[in-house]
Amino acid sequence: MPTEAPPLTGGCHCGAVRYEVRGAPFHRTICHCADCRRAAGAPMVAWISVAPEGFRVVAGEMRLYTSSSRAERGFCGDCGTALTYAAHESPGEIDVTTASLDDPALMPPEDHVQFASHLPWVTPGDGLPRFRGSRAEGQRER
Repeated sequence: MPTEAPPLTGGCHCGAVRYEVRGAPFHRTICHCADCRRAAGAPMVAWISVAPEGFRVVAGEMRLYTSSSRAERGFCGDCGTALTYAAHESPGEIDVTTASLDDPALMPPEDHVQFASHLPWVTPGDGLPRFRGSRAEGQRER
């Protein structure tokens, strides 16, 4: 009988919010959209997707913010660390910021999305596939 992998763990910068992720992450990506950049104050944001039942806050309280008519973002109300993104049109997944994991090296990205919005001074040299918009739209950059 196979044993379940240990959960991935993570949290915010100040330590007030801690979470765990159970189950196999999917859609390991780097997003270049303006909304992600503004929410994180960064030129791009790495995400892993998990089933909503696989994400659980285990300490503290994550605050939620309706960042657009399409989605809600989770963050620490004390330090502001961006933690999650949940799109209304994708109820079967919640995205978790890869860099908020205790060991983000375990979840390297597999592609770039919303690359048409990337900042001109960001030139990834990782060789990963680049999608102009969403992965579902399927328009590759190269």
